[in-house]
Amino acid sequence: MDCRSLYDLWCEKVSDAELRADLEAMSESDEAIEDAFYRTLEFGTAGLRGVLGAGTNRMNIHTVGQATQGIANYIKHNAQDSKPGTVAICYDSRINSELFAHTAASVLAANGITSYVYPRLEPTPALSFATRFLGCAMGINVTASHNPSQYNGYKAYGPDGCQIASDMADAITECIEQVDIFDDVQSMSFEQAQERGLVVMIDEDVLDAYLDSVYEQHVPQKADDPLRVVYTPLHGTGLECVTRILQRIGVTDIHVVEEQAQPDGNFTTCPYPNPENRDALERGIALCEKVHPDLLLATDPDADRVGIAVKDGDDYKLLSGNEVGVLLLDFICRSRIAAGTMPENPVAVTTIVSSSMVDPIAEHYGVEVRRVLTGFKYIGGVIAELESENRGDDFIFGFEESYGYLAGTHARDKDAVVASMLICQMARYYRALDKNLYQAMQDLYDEYGFYHNRTLSFTFEGSDGARKMTALMDALRTSPLPSIANLYVQTYKDYKVGVNGLPAANVLEFDLDNDHKVIVRPSGTEPKVKVYVFTVGDTERQARSIDAHIAGEMTTYVKKFE
Repeated sequence: MDCRSLYDLWCEKVSDAELRADLEAMSESDEAIEDAFYRTLEFGTAGLRGVLGAGTNRMNIHTVGQATQGIANYIKHNAQDSKPGTVAICYDSRINSELFAHTAASVLAANGITSYVYPRLEPTPALSFATRFLGCAMGINVTASHNPSQYNGYKAYGPDGCQIASDMADAITECIEQVDIFDDVQSMSFEQAQERGLVVMIDEDVLDAYLDSVYEQHVPQKADDPLRVVYTPLHGTGLECVTRILQRIGVTDIHVVEEQAQPDGNFTTCPYPNPENRDALERGIALCEKVHPDLLLATDPDADRVGIAVKDGDDYKLLSGNEVGVLLLDFICRSRIAAGTMPENPVAVTTIVSSSMVDPIAEHYGVEVRRVLTGFKYIGGVIAELESENRGDDFIFGFEESYGYLAGTHARDKDAVVASMLICQMARYYRALDKNLYQAMQDLYDEYGFYHNRTLSFTFEGSDGARKMTALMDALRTSPLPSIANLYVQTYKDYKVGVNGLPAANVLEFDLDNDHKVIVRPSGTEPKVKVYVFTVGDTERQARSIDAHIAGEMTTYVKKFE
């Protein structure tokens, strides 16, 4: 069915006033209709993610309903007995997040499947925890993480608390494709589902158990050691859990950015609520200038990622995800050794696009490093593998360069709550040495060399974007670059054919002279191609100079395909 025919069908079938207004607004624009209907919003390992609005390529109650009916069919088909498994559901502060969560629960209820629903918005790791804690067959989290306000999303979790792997995603996709978006979706009212016991609100004891599990990862310290923190949840879900866990470790001097404290799906004060970006932290930095904290913490809307800034001279510097990751690895290792709690065969897990600085630090402490594909589910997969070998306690830390960290096995997704706790403990440790975290990072560079990392992001919007991204990757495969910025490519790796036993992935790696490296991959959640540049130097100046040449050449190459 062509886009105009699909549009006409939606005009006939849709009764929701907001969606009807959206359909009416695009009636005179063939371009708008094509963008809204040229494809069905793709369901993958990251679930659904897209712009809000009417259409098959949009996040709305119908695309959510269709996906959930597919999940219900999958659960019923794979039930081990006559009673299908249950589903845990969580949602964040985004526009329509609660509506989509209740829509999902209502569809599941109409299929005889019980949902456990958090009574208020909560962080993503709390959903990962609840899925395992309650023994659910799956989990659903309505969130678009750090995307701009016009987006929402729908993450699916397996019974292990990990985002679903590709085989499960493929099976669910097959089920979804067999569901007519209007005629095959079963539903009942959320209130009726509650009355029938098919929707159960998650008890406060579950959230308490989650926070208890987070607290188990704390480092023994004097609870009265002073630390002043400015914290912003960026209008998201982090306020309750982050402040509760910080108070539990004795960090009570917390200054919350009040204008960003409350949930706001429009993200009025930070249109792009990504703690990687300085723009999102400007309100927090302004408060820092008034109260002079030891550090600034910022969690993204679903509180699975955390960014930090610390004072350096007259300004506040943002530490990268890689820098915080290696700082935490070093801190956890030295703290565990000091406390006598380091396992005999410790394992740290990170991704192929995370800093190479992990390797010398891990070697220093006798820690095995396992590298996985991008996506925290793969880190969760290593945890599961270790547990199957009765080695769950050997896992000490996992992180990815995109500001996601996990200590402990209570969750199988990145956890900004446990990360915020450990970052504050780390800041308190270095404060006792008259250093802040920026200075601590410089010490690590002095010891191990300067490892510089940069991620270039290129957006390919619209119906033609996917084709352009495919053309770019095909070109790099057909004619791999022999050199980049006059640096010879020593090794070319195509992860699509499998590398080091990892699953096949649309990733290309170019290992250059002198341990420099470039990795290219399309994003799994956004219409973007990401280019990761890794350089190493004896000094920051040297590493950044090499990076500038590599980044310039890769930018020129990619832009030919835009």
